[in-house]
Amino acid sequence: MSKKILSLSKSEDFKALLSGKKVSNKYLTIFFKKLSGKSNKDLNISFVTKKKIGKAVIRNKIKRRLRGIMIESIKKLNINLKYSYLFIAKKNVFEDDYNKIKKYIFEDLKKIK
Repeated sequence: MSKKILSLSKSEDFKALLSGKKVSNKYLTIFFKKLSGKSNKDLNISFVTKKKIGKAVIRNKIKRRLRGIMIESIKKLNINLKYSYLFIAKKNVFEDDYNKIKKYIFEDLKKIK
C-alpha cells in the first residue's frame, strides 16, 4: 500500500506544529504533532527553507532532496502517520552528501514514535 505525501497549507497548521515536539540534527529540525482533522492514512508533511540559505534554485533543490529522502523512508521505515511533520532545513543540507543526510534523517525518524 503506497502512502501519499500531503503538504500542509494552512497557517494554523504551521503554528500548531511549531508548538509541538521537535527533534534536531545538524541538517534540519523536525517538528511533529498530532493535528485534529488530519487523515491517518496519508503523511502530512511540509518542507521549509529560509531565504537566508540561498536563492530559489538552491532552496528548491533542498526541498527535492528532502522529499526524495521521505519517499525512501516511507518504504523502509515504519513512520507514525498520526503525526504531521514540519521539516526546517539548514544550510548543510545543500552542501553535504545525500547518503549522509539520509542516515541522519532516518535516525531521527526512528526516534519519533
